[in-house]
Amino acid sequence: MKTFTKTIAILSIAALCATSALAADGGNPKKGKYLFKKNCKACHVDGAEGGVLTPMKKTQSQWDRFFGKNGTTMAERAGGLGDQDLKDIQQYLYDHAADSDQPETCG
Repeated sequence: MKTFTKTIAILSIAALCATSALAADGGNPKKGKYLFKKNCKACHVDGAEGGVLTPMKKTQSQWDRFFGKNGTTMAERAGGLGDQDLKDIQQYLYDHAADSDQPETCG
């Protein structure tokens, strides 16, 4: 019975790690935070047209849907940001989403 429990625990951890890596494969969250502050936050503050938007405003799965497949949905909105920049921003938002281990408001 202990072997079965260990196997289930190992498989659960492996599945969790695999799904976390799928969010924005190849994204750099540190660069993403910088890019988010530089390119996104100007329109996503209180009183602005885009409304307040921080990593904690959405869950990890909501951020994945927001960016769409390969970031195409967000790329259309962002204009001028390259694919890698979008991956970096997505990775930052995903890593600090409301249901992440390190939620953040992007102060």
